[in-house]
Amino acid sequence: MKAAVLKSLGSPLVIENAPEPVLGTGEVIVDVIATRVLSYMNEVFSGLRNYALELPIIPGPGGIGRVRAIGPDATKLATGDWVFCDPTVRSRDDAAAPDIALQGLTAPGAGAMRLQQHFRHGSFAEQMRVPTENVKRLGTITPEDATRWCALGTLLVPYGGFLAANLQPGETVLVSGATGNFGSAAVSVALAMGAACVVAPGRNDEILADLVRRFGDRVKPVKLTGNEDDDRERMKRTAPGPIDCVLDIMPPSVSTNVVRAAIMTVRAYGRVVLMGGVGMAGGTGLELPYPWIMRNCISIHGVWMYPPDAAGRLIALVRAGLLRLEEYEATAFDLDHANEAVAHAAANGGPFKLTVIRP
Repeated sequence: MKAAVLKSLGSPLVIENAPEPVLGTGEVIVDVIATRVLSYMNEVFSGLRNYALELPIIPGPGGIGRVRAIGPDATKLATGDWVFCDPTVRSRDDAAAPDIALQGLTAPGAGAMRLQQHFRHGSFAEQMRVPTENVKRLGTITPEDATRWCALGTLLVPYGGFLAANLQPGETVLVSGATGNFGSAAVSVALAMGAACVVAPGRNDEILADLVRRFGDRVKPVKLTGNEDDDRERMKRTAPGPIDCVLDIMPPSVSTNVVRAAIMTVRAYGRVVLMGGVGMAGGTGLELPYPWIMRNCISIHGVWMYPPDAAGRLIALVRAGLLRLEEYEATAFDLDHANEAVAHAAANGGPFKLTVIRP
């Protein structure tokens, strides 16, 4: 099969013929129709993000495809089914605290690296081998639809955060990082889950206005000034009532002051979800005040990715018309132009934008 292979950090992907994956028990082989390219994939391939990768590797986290072959433990899947391939691969021998690797992307920790050594290769190829439980049926779609369904990979991340926070219909949410790729996805997901209001702080007036244009007056934009105390009060005043839940999904480059200002808008007994990258590039810690957390009974959830049943539940929100994939503008490349796709994704990583490879 044809594949894009990363052979060394800092080098371009090599487009070449690679061995087809071999089916084993507990596995499914999928013909890849479309797969998204993360906006920071260039930073992974250069080594800047310091992701744990055993090279050479066929990269690509998740994708949309059709089932080619199934093992004896699959009782619902059938050859030809349209599916989403969830890249979140979990060890199967400790359900309470599994090791997790992101197939085709990273394997933090010794246990995750053992997973990567088997489920190493991702979706930048004509076929991929996926754990059976990671193959989620989509129902009937067209090959053209597959491109936009790649947005599931982005939407699932904030969805996992809101599931951890037990977001309820009618609640008020603040999304810290609302003007980014994952943050804008968080706004749409919160509304699809029934949030009455989403407070959307940011510095980009154009993007803030676009969020309101897309989703209406349930989105309350707040222009940030950079002054922590002032921004905190402006966010609280903009909300129509107490803020029940704050989701932080800021990138590593952001100051902890910005994150802390947003987090500390949450009401007493409220919930905070930390899903961003603050601190991953070094620098000072978040330094939330202990007395504030304790006396206000604040629940803080650190969340990486999402639970195993999240993809099926999110697909149901799309099928019900509550979450619109049509919001996404997609640019597609063929596999021969995978390097151009990586460069395009880096330059076009804004809200509701998708860069997709179609093997």
